[in-house]
Amino acid sequence: MAKFKKTASKKSTAKAAGSQAEAERLSKSLSESAQQIWLAGVGAFSRAQAEGTKLFEGLVKEGMGLEQTMRKFAGGRAEVVRDAVENRVGQARERATDTWDKLEKVFEDRVQRALVKLGVPSREDLADLSDRVEALTAELRRQGGAKPAAARKTATKKPVKAAKAAKAPATRKPAKRAPRKAKVVAESQDA
Repeated sequence: MAKFKKTASKKSTAKAAGSQAEAERLSKSLSESAQQIWLAGVGAFSRAQAEGTKLFEGLVKEGMGLEQTMRKFAGGRAEVVRDAVENRVGQARERATDTWDKLEKVFEDRVQRALVKLGVPSREDLADLSDRVEALTAELRRQGGAKPAAARKTATKKPVKAAKAAKAPATRKPAKRAPRKAKVVAESQDA
């Protein structure tokens, strides 16, 4: 049994020495990998620093080209959009005008109905009355241009002659009078 213990302790020391060597190899491998990663990062930084301005200038040139292309495209589209907007605005303006005209017509109709209910004559009624007054005035001037002067002489004569004239049969019919409303309207037009 003693032999067995000696071989086991030799094996365990050999095993421990092998595992330690394995750990050192692994540590060395990791250390070398970390060193390579660090050097790759430093190299990338150096290259980016050296070529960064060239890359930046290249990107600026490419961006300017794209901007010019987009402006040309947008310029053509802007005219189309502007025309469409102007068309829509024109349609909206026409609708608003139509709506305003309809509203104005409704308002005028309601005011006219209210005036009719109150008995206020319309513009056409006033024009008709004015025409009738002018026609009657013309007729009076035509028929009685000299007669109003004769009537004035009769009024200034002695009462006896006026009474005789009153007894004489009337041959002429009295002129029709315009309705009182028309007279008021005619006076208001003169004012």
